[in-house]
Amino acid sequence: MSMIRSVIRGYGACLPRRVVTNSELEGVVDTTDEWIIQRTGIRQRYIAADDETTCSLGAGAAKAALHKAGLTAADIDLIIVATSTPDNTFPAAAVEVQRRLGMKHGAAFDVQAVCTGFVYAMTTADAYLRGGLAKRAIVIGAETFSRILDWEDRATCVLFGDGAGAVVLEAVESSGSFEDRGILAVKLRSDGSHKDKLFVDGGPSTTKTVGHLRMQGREVFKHAVGMITDVIESVFEATGMDADDIDWFVPHQANKRIIDASAKKLGIDPNKVVITVERHGNTSAASIPLALVDALDDGRIKKNDIVLLEAMGGGFTWGAVMVRW
Repeated sequence: MSMIRSVIRGYGACLPRRVVTNSELEGVVDTTDEWIIQRTGIRQRYIAADDETTCSLGAGAAKAALHKAGLTAADIDLIIVATSTPDNTFPAAAVEVQRRLGMKHGAAFDVQAVCTGFVYAMTTADAYLRGGLAKRAIVIGAETFSRILDWEDRATCVLFGDGAGAVVLEAVESSGSFEDRGILAVKLRSDGSHKDKLFVDGGPSTTKTVGHLRMQGREVFKHAVGMITDVIESVFEATGMDADDIDWFVPHQANKRIIDASAKKLGIDPNKVVITVERHGNTSAASIPLALVDALDDGRIKKNDIVLLEAMGGGFTWGAVMVRW
């Protein structure tokens, strides 16, 4: 039976101008390049300047994705921005991106699921397209986590970076089989009982401040692998596929040890895993699209490849998306 699939037409990224290496951070907090690499795999990250914001980076990624798709803003019905660091409390970052693209039609809104944000936004856009509420959507993951870091907390400030990535999705009439191109299966989860393990200690309704990121690193690591495995196995079950069937695994880029452990537990060949955490750090909702762009630009991901996306973030939230490119 035929059905609508959400097919990825274009992709793009936008990174801040400034690169900050681990060696540079040695002069900021009590840490070392060796310590950071050993525990996280991170060697550098991009940090936004005052004139670079979540919205400017998001708009840059969206423009790049539109160019790659051979489309213009006039062809888009929907913009969804996944972010935890919007330019303003309101309006939504997506509305500002819409303005920067010169759009006065369609709809634009944000999704907030921290590091799982891009997976949630992809799933939401897929529902809109399959439901006939839009024909084409731009899904953006954009963050400036450097704005909410405590630069005296060496356990967290070395982990995160800034950036944005985007994809253009298009509703396409398809056969309804798993041989179709486009999004094949999704799985989302959350559990608010883990809030205190990864959160920001501020907000308009509580402290009336932005606040800083706080994390219990060992607790996050302890839960991450199991939760990631849970949603991926659900996606495998929904598609009848397994680790041998996927061509590329594009996980959230939080920590190389978590990525390696998750791939090993799932039986995914390490050669199929896309890793960019060493250059980007943890860019939260931007990490999956940034990694996607990296693997597409260098030719690893090709048409008809099965690509598995996965993320876990504060809340906790976690989820996975299976897509045939």
